[in-house]
Amino acid sequence: DGLQFKINLFSDSELEELIERIKLEIDIVLSALKNTPIINRFSSLIFDQFNLSTGKLKRLSNTLNIYLENNIGENVCLFNIDGVISRLSIRSAIDLRYYYSSKTLYSIDFYREYFENIQHIFFAANGKTKKALIFDCDNTLWKGVLGEDGFDGIKMYQEVQYLALKLSRNGVIIGLSSKNNSEDVDNVLENHPDMILKDGDIVIKKVNWDNKVLNIQSIAEDLNIGLDSLVYMDDSNFEIGLIKQELPDVKVFQVPVKEYEYGLLMNQVANFFYSSSKTEEDSFKTQMYKDLAMRSKLKNKTVDIETYLTTLGIVITLYLDNINQVSRISQLTQKTNQFNLTTKRYTESDIKSFILSDDKIVVSIGVSDKYGSSGLAGLAILCKTTSKIDTMLLSCRVLGRNIEYKFIDTIVDIAKKNNLKELKADFIKTHKNSQVEGFYDKCGFYIINENNGSSEYSLDVNNFKYKNIKYIEVEDGR
Repeated sequence: DGLQFKINLFSDSELEELIERIKLEIDIVLSALKNTPIINRFSSLIFDQFNLSTGKLKRLSNTLNIYLENNIGENVCLFNIDGVISRLSIRSAIDLRYYYSSKTLYSIDFYREYFENIQHIFFAANGKTKKALIFDCDNTLWKGVLGEDGFDGIKMYQEVQYLALKLSRNGVIIGLSSKNNSEDVDNVLENHPDMILKDGDIVIKKVNWDNKVLNIQSIAEDLNIGLDSLVYMDDSNFEIGLIKQELPDVKVFQVPVKEYEYGLLMNQVANFFYSSSKTEEDSFKTQMYKDLAMRSKLKNKTVDIETYLTTLGIVITLYLDNINQVSRISQLTQKTNQFNLTTKRYTESDIKSFILSDDKIVVSIGVSDKYGSSGLAGLAILCKTTSKIDTMLLSCRVLGRNIEYKFIDTIVDIAKKNNLKELKADFIKTHKNSQVEGFYDKCGFYIINENNGSSEYSLDVNNFKYKNIKYIEVEDGR
């Protein structure tokens, strides 16, 4: 009836009369919809967007919204449709042609976005709200890789952590599932000056080198909640793909490549934990679930990781004595701690001299799969004179894919081509590389000497048993 245009001609008394009439209509609607979980706020945005001052249509909308706020039931969400309109833009949210022909104002795109938002309100009303938000650590809670960049080299995603802390205080379970050394992560949680989430805010931690599918299954079991109650966040294509395939009930989100988009994503994630009310019990849920997890007994589960790995199209690109990689190879020796058999640190000058030496073979590998490249991620340095693997390491971002076994197959091949009959190797124990203790044993090397947790190994290369991992291809990078 053109109210949006003629309302500005109303006198104050006419406007008040209109307001009172609509309030009566609101009362009738609220009485009839006592059990509805959602009511839309009034909006004047579309027809008031060009007004430089507050017009009467805006006054009408504001007054009616205040009335709604004061009269809706306790557990009813008063939904702000202006948020939907602003995300789409007014032009995309409305269809004036249909509005003037049939009073159908909003576009199909608006309704898609609208229902995408309000679904969480209905999930909450039907007991389907998510309960636990599980984070990876490296490049997820903080920027950087703890095992490579160190305690002082990581940068906290504070905006993300503040939002997670808010969820925690509203009764959401916050947990960690990270491939890391647990003591290193604990040190960050307890002592890093920029860390917002603290150990007391985190209900459950699975910080180890196990398969993440098994860790997430254990988290659900320890907390006695369903997998469909979990939301998981990780930066890795590999881990996200694995969880999607093996645990389809878990809702997964990948950290955006563009750092400035991460905070907005977290606001979207928070909607999965929407609750129409907050109880006193919510404030104690963190400790309640901690106690539950402590009491729970773990059960062994298995996951068909091999099937998943065969779908990735993993490719190792092999480089020998590549002088163009000196900087990155040096960086790998200086930053890699977890999967590092000897943890020897070398400068760029050292690496360059090795490459130019007739006695050393510097073997580097790039890793890629269907999700993209992980860059230069592995290194072995062989010494011909001593027939020894001086250094063998892999970046932690490519662990869990059996790449280390394909790499050792390749190293043995290189030793054979250089007429080495025996291949020696050392494991030098540090407080960070416990995960690779026993690696050479698994590869068929035998111990010839042990001292204080460190071991010296030997292998008859002609008797070496190849793993022959079919789903990892090796390409020549020359």
